[in-house]
Amino acid sequence: MARIKVLFVCLGNICRSPAAEAIFLKLISKRGLQDEFIVDSAGTGSWHVGKKADQRMRIAAKHRGINIESIARQINKKDFEEFDFIITMDNSNFNNVSSLRNRESSKGNSKIIKMQSFTSRFKFHKEVPDPYFGGEDGFDNVLDILEDSVEGFLKSIHSV
Repeated sequence: MARIKVLFVCLGNICRSPAAEAIFLKLISKRGLQDEFIVDSAGTGSWHVGKKADQRMRIAAKHRGINIESIARQINKKDFEEFDFIITMDNSNFNNVSSLRNRESSKGNSKIIKMQSFTSRFKFHKEVPDPYFGGEDGFDNVLDILEDSVEGFLKSIHSV
């Protein structure tokens, strides 16, 4: 059976997308589905390539039992061929990812989707806000939104 490949994307791959990746990994592990998926995250920019996720996000996630272990990388042409779903955190990420695929004339069939398409409790948020320049509570807010939306995404692609 082919594994479902999911890539979460934000701007720098140090806050939102690694958190979404870690939440998804925890969720599928809890449900015994880890062998059915390949999960990763990336950023549209290259500023943080090779770095761990933002310490503030790692701490906030750890308080919820979520372990963020990914190392930042930038999305590339190959991702459009490798991943079934590319989930973006905001409109800018969505537009940048869509433009990259068009510019690279990628043959990939990946579906580019906004994370907030799957929310059930945070419908007033049209995007997952970037907590990088805000206060500590912004990281908890983002985790609340991501936990809801990631669960909605999993339900939309897998009968759980």
